Amino acid sequence: MRSEPDSPTEATPDGPDAAVPASSGAPVTAAPEAGDTGDRAARRAVTVFPVLVLAAGALGLLTPGTFAGWSVSVPYLLGVVMFAMGLTMTPKDFEGVAKRPWAVGLGLVAHYVIMPGLGWLIANALDLPPQLAAGVILVGCAPSGTASNVVTYLARGDVALSVSVATVSTVLAPLVTPPLTLLLAGEFLPVDAGSMVTDILKTVLLPVLAGLAVRLLAGRYVDRVLGALPWLSALTIAVIVAVVVAGSSAAIKSAALLVFVAVVLHNGLGLALGYGAGKLAGLGAPASRAMAFEVGMQNSGLAASLATAHFSPLAALPAAVFSVWHNVSGALVAAWMAYRARRSEPVAGAAAEPAR
Repeated sequence: MRSEPDSPTEATPDGPDAAVPASSGAPVTAAPEAGDTGDRAARRAVTVFPVLVLAAGALGLLTPGTFAGWSVSVPYLLGVVMFAMGLTMTPKDFEGVAKRPWAVGLGLVAHYVIMPGLGWLIANALDLPPQLAAGVILVGCAPSGTASNVVTYLARGDVALSVSVATVSTVLAPLVTPPLTLLLAGEFLPVDAGSMVTDILKTVLLPVLAGLAVRLLAGRYVDRVLGALPWLSALTIAVIVAVVVAGSSAAIKSAALLVFVAVVLHNGLGLALGYGAGKLAGLGAPASRAMAFEVGMQNSGLAASLATAHFSPLAALPAAVFSVWHNVSGALVAAWMAYRARRSEPVAGAAAEPAR
């Protein structure tokens, strides 16, 4: 996570190897770079990460025995990712909440209403088996993934708003994700919401707070390794995906197409409805673009960890597929939004010229 300039047009992605999106919250770190160099860094990030995760998934599918018994390590691996995320955070990440509480509040409500609701609707519409239905719903109940910050930048969106919503949604996850999962997925599988709260506290909130504390106490030293943290997180997430896929490799051949359809619908409708929520609230185009990604992109690493621990490896399969797909779709939608924004800006400037 990182703080951003208030003006989305001035926001820049992080250093050449720093802006690595990750479905489970890989941080966006290091000093910002301006101009085409920053653009190239961010585009490379959203290209490399899905390829890395896809390769890890293929490895888990082809050699499942390699990862036998690794499922117990998934919560600890996620803890590493969230600690790295905390290391990239500063108190400035929370300033946007005080500056624009209405916009941030709207983003949180949209995120935690639209995506869980879509998960439930898609699970029922596709008549998914109970394990897969619970997995899709759990993805919807997860907080925002910080990949949304990078993709919002590429879309010429309001990055400050994106950072604020992603930060607060992560902090609120222990209070929101378990009861939503119980409410919506309880009809498919038993849900121990109390145990889930404990797991999210241990694997998400405490590591994030610990990372933030280390950043505050030893910022000089942390700054030296910020550029390496996203790649560490990306590799860790790839391992999580490999473990999840290996655990359900026997069922993937029969369920893969169904899961892919569910994930594409979930992500695509989330992006569209998130953008629509911003427009209906009158937030303006840059903020609406940020809303699209804050709603449609999820912390699917957390969903995979919770599904593995509380349901089964098969229930974690939607999260593994989401981890790859939402980065691909996010990059494509961001490119389309940026193209439209660039076309409209000269027109707006020309219209404003006579008034000077």
